[in-house]
Amino acid sequence: MGMTLTQKILAAHAGLDKVEAGQLISAKLDMVLGNDITTPVAVNEFKKAGFDSVFDKNRVAIVLDHFVPNKDIKAAEQSKTCREFANAHCVSHFYDVGRMGIEHALLPEQGVVTAGDCIIGADSHTCTYGALGAFSTGVGSTDMAAGMATGMAWFKVPSAIKFNLIGKLPSNCSGKDVILTIIGTIGVDGALYKSMEFFGEGVKNLSMDDRLCICNMAIEAGAKNGIFPVDDVTMNYLNGRSEREPVVFEADADAEYEKVIDIDLSKIVPTVACPHLPENTRPASELKDIKIDQVVIGSCTNGRMEDMEAAYKILNGKRVAEGIRVIIIPGTMQILRECVIRGYYTAFIDAGAVVSTPTCGPCLGGYMGILAAGEKCVATTNRNFVGRMGHVNSEVYLASPHTAAASALTGYITEYKED
Repeated sequence: MGMTLTQKILAAHAGLDKVEAGQLISAKLDMVLGNDITTPVAVNEFKKAGFDSVFDKNRVAIVLDHFVPNKDIKAAEQSKTCREFANAHCVSHFYDVGRMGIEHALLPEQGVVTAGDCIIGADSHTCTYGALGAFSTGVGSTDMAAGMATGMAWFKVPSAIKFNLIGKLPSNCSGKDVILTIIGTIGVDGALYKSMEFFGEGVKNLSMDDRLCICNMAIEAGAKNGIFPVDDVTMNYLNGRSEREPVVFEADADAEYEKVIDIDLSKIVPTVACPHLPENTRPASELKDIKIDQVVIGSCTNGRMEDMEAAYKILNGKRVAEGIRVIIIPGTMQILRECVIRGYYTAFIDAGAVVSTPTCGPCLGGYMGILAAGEKCVATTNRNFVGRMGHVNSEVYLASPHTAAASALTGYITEYKED
């Protein structure tokens, strides 16, 4: 029996001709990632273990994005720990205020991760980079510490679910609607410790931003990773961007999958995950009576340029509904700058929204958009657990930028329909 795409990458990094689902392996790492919350814990473990150097200063990335610019003294101390460690070990991929972005938007944009890589990150949404044809997965801070020191990590080789994509998305839908539909179908544990592998002729109709969004939320189905094959869309994105030569792997024709799920993209509709689980999905059209208080467009899931374009298309020349707070967060400084150049920034402000420097902020209930008791928010973020964005009696509805922006204009959950 052949190997899946994920298994091919893991075998190569383990120096093995073949691996099988369930096998324990030790693999070489191409990149180790941490942020301002997880890195300080990793630094403490790094020092406790007696390590005195990183395995490669060019293969460690530390991104200050969750509470930066610092929201309080604790956040400032955490960032200080990161800065001191990065300086002491000459970490080349260190991103602070003015350079930083939301980590999973920033690293692909900057070419820090590429096709064929084996990547760990002390953040659960590290699975994002599978969109580039890489194996990437979230780990704990202890594994991050060991990875920084040794350049190695151990894995249990995952089995896989194959998603066969056909057709093309409607114009009012995006990758967010695809992944919400999938999670609504298989559940939050439907891919537990499995690789979600996306194939089919419909893949070519998904942009890189769509793919990054889909892989980003693989963890919300319990997956070890999500991954797309490398095609022309991938290579066009990587060319002139990737700092290392991409390595292209392909699944074997006789690879074994636990199941195959067919997805017709043309039948996807604007989809919303209702409180309090990402699997609790319904068409946006069925939720039009739900009044909201806040809209957040951003995060590592939907803070990319196409997300900003969708928000601009809907909000430009209009005003958000009375009493609705709208927070727009470009994923990186480069995206923010492009928004300024294109006039999006002014349009958002004129529409009655605020625009933030790149930050995870409200997604995890950190800052820049905390919800009070009883408040409801439509967010393009990735989780809607109890208390995720603030008070335990608040509610988060996950949606695409199209749905979020349309809802901002009405004050109710609204399916976007083109004029």
